[in-house]
Amino acid sequence: MARHVKSGDLVQVIAGNDKGSTGKVLRVLPDKDLVVVQGINVRRKHVRPSQNNPQGGRIDKEMPIHISNVLPVAPSSGKGSRVRFDIKADGSKVRVAVRGDDELSVVRKAKKKK
Repeated sequence: MARHVKSGDLVQVIAGNDKGSTGKVLRVLPDKDLVVVQGINVRRKHVRPSQNNPQGGRIDKEMPIHISNVLPVAPSSGKGSRVRFDIKADGSKVRVAVRGDDELSVVRKAKKKK
């Protein structure tokens, strides 16, 4: 199934404690329908001293949120927008923001003709 967001997208949170804020998608977890967004849903984790973290203490960590709670930001309006998928004349498939008809990214490139 096609996803309306992918890694690197700028998204707006539409539900939850961080509603209205924007951030960059760091990871998409497709099997659980979750996304990790930079600066969103930050939780504090207590860690023991280890070789990687010799001091130990508390670290801030972004936790995943459900994919249905984010919308990609349309470049022209700067607001969250739903996404539709269009197939161009050359056969390539693209993600298009409904608000403003901005092309967000190419999902599938056009097939080469022989």
